[in-house]
Amino acid sequence: MIKAVIFDMDGVLIDSEFCYLQYDLAFARTKNPDVTIEQLYGMVGASKEDGWSVMARAVNNGQSWQELRDEYRASVDVFSQVDYRAIFRPEAAELIKYLKKHDYALALASSTQMDIIMRVLTENNIASYFDTIVSGSQFKQSKPNPEIYQYTAAQLGLSPGECFVIEDSTLGITAASRAGMTIAALIDDRFGFDRSLADYEISSLSHVPSILKSLS
Repeated sequence: MIKAVIFDMDGVLIDSEFCYLQYDLAFARTKNPDVTIEQLYGMVGASKEDGWSVMARAVNNGQSWQELRDEYRASVDVFSQVDYRAIFRPEAAELIKYLKKHDYALALASSTQMDIIMRVLTENNIASYFDTIVSGSQFKQSKPNPEIYQYTAAQLGLSPGECFVIEDSTLGITAASRAGMTIAALIDDRFGFDRSLADYEISSLSHVPSILKSLS
């Protein structure tokens, strides 16, 4: 029986991935004006090293992924420029309130750093709904390592089989699958994500209640 719903954040609660990618593209073109946004799609949902290795291959200027990432972080303050209310999915708030009303435990397990997670949740007035909030920065390895989901279930005092995860990216879906959880993949065909390990595919968060009803 499903007792908890665990949300990913980027791409699920907020449509942030394409937004962030615009900043990545602008930076890449300062190194190589011919870089296309399609060349950077592999950065979306990837770990730090894998994502910035995509950048290094795209700009192809001899800099390592570490050098490029360090330069980017020193010169571009993306998080302060993004309006997280503007990219928040309106159906997310409705779903969270529905789940709380129906006594599901709620958690968030995001690879993003904790200060950004809290900013997103606070600015959209949903922080108080979550029983557990977990950042990937708490672990040595990010998704697709299942540790973040295993840890989140333990924090909730539940088994993986009692947890329902909403993810969008290949790595996030893989992590939740390896943790033994039921997965709904929010469809986003822009980045070529592999959703084959998900139990369900949904085009909107509003479809989650009907799935949960079928599992009860």
